[in-house]
Amino acid sequence: MPNDSPLAGPRSTAAAVPSERQGEPLKHQTDIARAAALIADPSRARILKCLGDGRALPASALAGEAGIGAATASVHLAKLVEGGLLTVERQGRHRFYRLAGPDVSAALECLALIAPPLAITSLRQSSRTNALHRARSCYDHLAGRLGVALMRGLLERGVLSGHDGVHRPHEAVRDRPSSYGRDVRYELTPNGPALLAELGVDTDRLPPRRPAIRYCVDWSEHQHHLAGGLGAALTARLFALDWVRWGSRPRVVQLTDAGALGLERTLGVVVTDR
Repeated sequence: MPNDSPLAGPRSTAAAVPSERQGEPLKHQTDIARAAALIADPSRARILKCLGDGRALPASALAGEAGIGAATASVHLAKLVEGGLLTVERQGRHRFYRLAGPDVSAALECLALIAPPLAITSLRQSSRTNALHRARSCYDHLAGRLGVALMRGLLERGVLSGHDGVHRPHEAVRDRPSSYGRDVRYELTPNGPALLAELGVDTDRLPPRRPAIRYCVDWSEHQHHLAGGLGAALTARLFALDWVRWGSRPRVVQLTDAGALGLERTLGVVVTDR
């Protein structure tokens, strides 16, 4: 029986010492250096950014976007797959690569926050930068000014509640730009499912193993855009309606004429900088 007498000597503290202090490795340590080394190569970084919209692309397209040869691209892609940042799918004679999941995209967004800007040396680069700020994908949901406007429309029309969608750094506890938000809890209003059904989004069929409603703090707008299962479903529906289309460069999204009219009619979203 344990001796609880106040006169007893001090108890042994060995049982209370965490396992790592007894020479055992931490069970949840992560090899940040390895992941950072994979991303640090400029060609691999360009490949990862090209895949940031969640789509699968063939090796030839990724080589072209990265400005490298096919053989070099093959080596880089093999390293990214081995490191767990990409997955590969075989379709006949071709291999298609995609990000291993939304966490990889979120990590790239976070790195973009602290990374120095690339020098813009041409009108083409300037145009692409403006296009990314205007409307882009954040893995499988919309970001940029269009994504923020969509979130604002959902709030103003009473589809979502919980916050006004504005990121205020002086009030933030865990929220940081370029990452999933954690300080706010958005919820569907009682009328939300019916309003979304008018757009063709069935909230009863969202993926059961994925959070239905999440938000990201948009790195370019410093406001919230919708993520999670609902963000992905709504984005997929906008593509199906041809209200948005993929642009000519990775991650760039274009709002169509039909989309501008449809979003204004359904959610009161007015986009003036198309």
